Amino acid sequence: MNRRSLLATGGLALAAPIAPATRPAVRTGMDRLAADGWAAVKGERVGVVSNPTGVDREYRHLVDRMHADGVTIGGVFGPEHGFRGSAQAGGSEGTGTDARTGLTVYDAYLATQEKWERMFTAAGVRTVVFDLQDVGARFYTYIYTLYDSMAAAARLGLRYLVLDRPNPTGGRAYGPMMTDGYTSGVGRLKIVQQHGMTIGELARFYNGEFLSTGVNLEVITCRGWHGRLTAHDLDLPWVLPSPNMPTPDTALVYPGTGMFEGVSALSEGRGTTRPFELIGGPDFDYRWRDRVAALDLAGVEFREAYFTPTFGKFTGQLCAGVEVKVTDPAAYDPIRTAVGMLVEARREPAFTWRVDGTRYWIDLLTGSPRLRTMVDAGACADDVTGAWAGELAAFERRRRPYLLYPRPGK
Repeated sequence: MNRRSLLATGGLALAAPIAPATRPAVRTGMDRLAADGWAAVKGERVGVVSNPTGVDREYRHLVDRMHADGVTIGGVFGPEHGFRGSAQAGGSEGTGTDARTGLTVYDAYLATQEKWERMFTAAGVRTVVFDLQDVGARFYTYIYTLYDSMAAAARLGLRYLVLDRPNPTGGRAYGPMMTDGYTSGVGRLKIVQQHGMTIGELARFYNGEFLSTGVNLEVITCRGWHGRLTAHDLDLPWVLPSPNMPTPDTALVYPGTGMFEGVSALSEGRGTTRPFELIGGPDFDYRWRDRVAALDLAGVEFREAYFTPTFGKFTGQLCAGVEVKVTDPAAYDPIRTAVGMLVEARREPAFTWRVDGTRYWIDLLTGSPRLRTMVDAGACADDVTGAWAGELAAFERRRRPYLLYPRPGK
């Protein structure tokens, strides 16, 4: 295998469709780079942007393997939660020395592009290697770690190498577009809520659409993945990308139920063993579950659930609500499902949106006030989701040139 065969140069014929029912053997970008003896980075001084998800099938980390095999690593860069994953949401591990390898680990959480430049310069790197498991939602912060580090690498004239991994929610784009005036740390770029791209495809999209000066980008693609496959269809090991993303089930629901962070009356399940699958509040009861179940949404059932969060909203208080049980990942639509849940929750007298200062958090999550104002006005879920059809179609056309894997029809 040579370097040219590893690196993506565009086009859609890089991975043939494989029947999901057989749980296809997918090889990640890391797997392919390691199998080639690290040829794409031989002789380079590299900086590695990664976290605990950057592992092979034996759960050996990319940094540990590269270091043991003699690849020159100038520094490691840890995003939110840290390189080794010891920090909770909104936290990091700080800058220090990695106990296992002795390498310098830089704290990259909330790093500006200018700070990325300073860190890359201090580490003396010439090639940046990015290997992080994304979960496919606009409000998951790793995609902005990617963007800012790419922008900094472009300004410094560095090479940028993405080791691709499957999108655990599949390749379908869905949801509303981010709009001017509503960008924030949970949605900085104009993409739809469920972008439906791998991290390598997203890097190509950034490079072509958002970076004024393009970076020298290369992607080592996955083998055996296509857009109909979710994490449930694959034989890859799952490592929680963040403390509140413990299983593939969590990742599958998150692009939708992540919106409940914008509801002050309901816990999104943080502080339980099923974050984003358990949704409920102290002033709700079985009637919300019954109304949601009556929507007869595809690929999902709702269990009447009671839970007491150990942290986050309603710590130590008994909450009543639902557990979202995905029965058919291929038919399940996380955002459409969550909109239906929101519409029915809004009928409860206890329902309130979360307000931070003068901003509704749901507007930042969904990219505009439209969803909130429609739900407040009594719109049904079909009307709410139909409102973004045009912008979604435009986004799908815009992303098409940057896709690396087939998107077979349902």
